[in-house]
Amino acid sequence: MSVVLGYDESPGAERALQVALEVATAFGEPLVLVYGAAAPGPTGEESRAHREAVRQAGRNALAHAVEAADAAGVPSTVEVADEKPAQALLEAAERHRARVIIVGSWGDSPMRGALLGSTPHKLLHLSPIPVLCVPTGPEGA
Repeated sequence: MSVVLGYDESPGAERALQVALEVATAFGEPLVLVYGAAAPGPTGEESRAHREAVRQAGRNALAHAVEAADAAGVPSTVEVADEKPAQALLEAAERHRARVIIVGSWGDSPMRGALLGSTPHKLLHLSPIPVLCVPTGPEGA
């Protein structure tokens, strides 16, 4: 089993990283760090360039999370997927037999998340395993 974390260096993701490290340590399980990097357009040179830029941004963001996991003594795996974040997390959770999916929240209202289709909102409705949504907190709200 594993703990899957959606990570993008946002304030919510930073707080979720700390919670994910606590959960992974408590269960003695590896942490799977996931960054969904789907390009907005279907094809073409512009789309390929955008996709590679987003994938590189994902690798850079995840490098910080790997350092934190290493410092906490939590083994980690990195995945930069050409999927939207919710889909990338669901697929990683299935592949890695995740115990839980952890994501941060920007503090949007439930109505805004429902209307705009936030990643936490999608996961809460689609995931067959528990989803832990970590609020950003007063310092990041």
